[in-house]
Amino acid sequence: MKKLIHSDHAPRALGPYSQAVQHGDLVFLSGQVGIDPATGKFIDGGVEEQTHQVIKNLTAVLEAADLDRSQILKTTIFLASMEDFQKVNAVYGEYFSDNPPARATVEVAGLPLGALVEVEAVAAK
Repeated sequence: MKKLIHSDHAPRALGPYSQAVQHGDLVFLSGQVGIDPATGKFIDGGVEEQTHQVIKNLTAVLEAADLDRSQILKTTIFLASMEDFQKVNAVYGEYFSDNPPARATVEVAGLPLGALVEVEAVAAK
């Protein structure tokens, strides 16, 4: 059975989708961008600061599903520019140093609201 997951500690969905959906033991987290949920605006700074906020937002949604980052199986990172790969990778590594999930990283033509980075994830209970 499908269960919708929502956290007030992560930005509201920017369209007709859920922050996350649980089906059985799997939780599918929608992509998060570097928006501060308290202000509804992008965090000040560049791609590193946005990446930190993205991970905080993902963590908030995980917590709403009674999960933590260690339960993430796979992430997909979307970058506005592959030139930011090393910067994003360094920040990402701060949060996933032990037993990191599988991951794909792709450059895209554009991200919502002009974001520099977006990350989606799949986790398991």
